[in-house]
Amino acid sequence: MGELRHMLRDDDVNHEEQKQILELGMKFRADRFYHRPFEGPQGVAVIFDKPSTRTRSSFSIGVAELGGYPLVIDKSGSQLGRGEPVADTAEVLTRMAYGIVWRTFEQSRVEQMARVATVPVVNALTDEFHPCQVLADFLTLAQFKGGVDNLENLKIAYVGDAANNMSNSYLLAGAVAGMDVRVAGPNGYLPDQKIVEDAQAIAETTGGSIMVTVDPEQAVDGVDCIFTDTWVSMGEEAEYAIRSKPFWPYQVNERLMGLAKPDALFQHCLPAYRGKEVTTGVIDGPQSVVWDEAENRLHAQKALLTWLIGKQRGDESLLS
Repeated sequence: MGELRHMLRDDDVNHEEQKQILELGMKFRADRFYHRPFEGPQGVAVIFDKPSTRTRSSFSIGVAELGGYPLVIDKSGSQLGRGEPVADTAEVLTRMAYGIVWRTFEQSRVEQMARVATVPVVNALTDEFHPCQVLADFLTLAQFKGGVDNLENLKIAYVGDAANNMSNSYLLAGAVAGMDVRVAGPNGYLPDQKIVEDAQAIAETTGGSIMVTVDPEQAVDGVDCIFTDTWVSMGEEAEYAIRSKPFWPYQVNERLMGLAKPDALFQHCLPAYRGKEVTTGVIDGPQSVVWDEAENRLHAQKALLTWLIGKQRGDESLLS
């Protein structure tokens, strides 16, 4: 037996391990059936407490392409939705499934699952982190910016609601990669200081750097890629007019893109609201790679699952 590993937040892997996963992702881009570690089929539980398009599609199709059976469980169709303790669900699933993927609310829920599970647990999104999305985003950078080995030379900026899960994940994952990471948002919507400190500590070991600012122009100056996200999270749509007011200076428009490098990319985890956090001209323009980014959810998550199960089984052939 090997080592049981989980992916609950972006710094659950180190610099070399992140590179290993992304290199696997590039191989899955070239050959969607590069590895099939769940041949059997072996089941992987994919649980959704929140609505999803890209996560549901990419994990369901991805597990199937890995030779497995995706057991997709919605909140309304499970005892979790009726208050069953997370630990009890974990005890059951870990005796049947070969992996557990969970899109939920509080980070503490996936952490509880991982404490009990004897199979890899993957955070498919929580209120605090979205590591699978950022792996796909970095895979997209590797695709367009010189490969995985060149990631540590890149400068990236995230602008908008900097107090959300995407901001947290860019800080941690970017630090792990050794990137120059800039995050910009209005006062009151900046990252938790503990996350910033964690990212800074990692960056000191990888050669990366961290900047948090309220100035979007400072953040995007000379960067290789600009990222943004919706200003209103799921469940807050009714408050859009009020909640969006502080964010208008952070809209990714042609002027802001013009401050980045001439060949800078634009990425958005989607769904996007054209004319709000990003203009139509940017997201549908030549610098946008959002559709490659969305596709790369499939390849990155297959790579992550393969890497995790390879670690658990002690199978080095699955790690490269």
